[in-house]
Amino acid sequence: MTSVEPVLDKDGVRLVVTDRTATVTLTGPARRNAQSPALWRALVEAGQALPGAVCVVVLRGEGPSFSAGLDRQGFTPEGFDGEPSFLDLARGTDKELDAAIAGYQEAFTWWRRSDLVTIAAVQGHAIGAGFQLALACDLRIVAEDVQFAMRETGLGLVPDLTGTHPLVGLVGYARALEICVTGRYVQAAEAERIGLANLVVPADQLDAAASDLAAALLGAPRDAVIETKALLQGATRRGYEEQRAAERAAQARRLRDLAGLGD
Repeated sequence: MTSVEPVLDKDGVRLVVTDRTATVTLTGPARRNAQSPALWRALVEAGQALPGAVCVVVLRGEGPSFSAGLDRQGFTPEGFDGEPSFLDLARGTDKELDAAIAGYQEAFTWWRRSDLVTIAAVQGHAIGAGFQLALACDLRIVAEDVQFAMRETGLGLVPDLTGTHPLVGLVGYARALEICVTGRYVQAAEAERIGLANLVVPADQLDAAASDLAAALLGAPRDAVIETKALLQGATRRGYEEQRAAERAAQARRLRDLAGLGD
């Protein structure tokens, strides 16, 4: 499948599909791609709209910043047009508040699907929700001007958009705690050194580098990529012997498939 027209273009999110690669773009550069519930719903819709042939998804943001985080309008009494503010949600029942946050989190979960490899191409500010959206992807290519920061704790909140699990997995508990509680900036060189970034490139080479990586990822057979991703995702929660068994089972499936004996 080849498409030059957007599959989706709404509420600050655009999805374009070209053969086996999809590109999801945050399209609110005037507000540094600030995030809102409407944008999160559009991200969920983008994930649902992906054709089955898509193997790699690139996530990018228009303008000088990837995403500067939550749109602060959500914390005003007026909130966003047509929906409750975050302050209104706080006045609801525990069940209602939990359901609302769970719905927001859905925008950050589908990037980890085992049938996809996802790449965040990150430039400029990636703050709070922006940092967590970059962490939702499997891989991160960053521009030399990138500035990651987790500012929620300093505002009296916590990172709640699924970012804590991958952050600890990438940099370890102690460093993740320090990054979150201090709210400091993590810039490109440190991001690469501590494992947040797979690659650092000049800002004008970011899109090309993401395209090159996407092309390289498409070189391996899809079923082998899916099995490998599942093995690696499960490695931290399995013991050594469990992981050995998972490797054997995955390899058996691959060998049978290559021999024409698969289901």
